[in-house]
Amino acid sequence: MKEKILVSSCLLGLNCKYDGGNNASKEVDEFLKDYEVIPICPEIMGGLATPRVAAARCGDKVITKDGKDVTEQYFKGAEESLFLAKKYDVKKALLKLRSPSCGSGKIYDSTFTNTLIDGNGVTAELLKQNGIEIITIK
Repeated sequence: MKEKILVSSCLLGLNCKYDGGNNASKEVDEFLKDYEVIPICPEIMGGLATPRVAAARCGDKVITKDGKDVTEQYFKGAEESLFLAKKYDVKKALLKLRSPSCGSGKIYDSTFTNTLIDGNGVTAELLKQNGIEIITIK
């Protein structure tokens, strides 16, 4: 029986990024061959549409480039992701780099100039707090 892993849906080729695209790669496909994949997109699970305005984490809030507060949707998506992790006894998550939901260690700041700062996305942080190992692939 393969170990289960949560995976950002955009890494699997689902067009769910804020701009309607995805982040599929052969590296991800190769890495996941030994796992049972449970796809997640916290933004969609939190009620946001695709495409959507880019957003950034600003402390405990998540604000879009045009100034809309989407904190509630991001936290709801994080909770839904944690629910799936608990339901399927998941110990690892492969998440999208730098995202306000899934980024781990480094995320984009709120200037929307592609400047990175230390920090975690909302979902990555909640999963870490609950003992789930976060894995990223460049």
